[in-house]
Amino acid sequence: MKRSMLQKALLVLGFVITVTVEAAGATRIAFVNTSELLEKSPQAEALRTTLQEEFADRDAALVKAQQQIKKLEERIARDGAIMSESEKRKLERDLLVEQRNFTRDREAFAQDLNLRQNEELQKLQFELAKVVVDVAKKGGYDLVLESGVVYASDEVNITTKVVEALRQQAKR
Repeated sequence: MKRSMLQKALLVLGFVITVTVEAAGATRIAFVNTSELLEKSPQAEALRTTLQEEFADRDAALVKAQQQIKKLEERIARDGAIMSESEKRKLERDLLVEQRNFTRDREAFAQDLNLRQNEELQKLQFELAKVVVDVAKKGGYDLVLESGVVYASDEVNITTKVVEALRQQAKR
């Protein structure tokens, strides 16, 4: 009796495996490299340009402040020996204030830039996902993978098709 049940269980298991393998054979799977999409899509390039323009003034102000700090350091190093003690202390205080302001402004700049990049990247990723879905549907794919893939042949890699669709979308 146990042997009969074991044979029946193995027969059912064999049938399930056969059906699963046949169903898997009909599934079309694709891969998309999102890093490449973020690098090559015109939308990502436009985002980089927009952020550069948005933060250019603040970046220039930081460069100017850094140059001012360097000038103060050079003046102290060059003229410190011939300055009066009070004048030297005043310059050193000015340098310290400039350095603190620069550090605060640089950190605020970095935080603001990071926040804006993340906001815009989230919007871009949503847009990219819609185009990937469109390309997958048009190509008749059942499943699209984007990360954790060790290898994907050119046959299943639809990244180029998605980049082209993004370029077409950007032209509209």
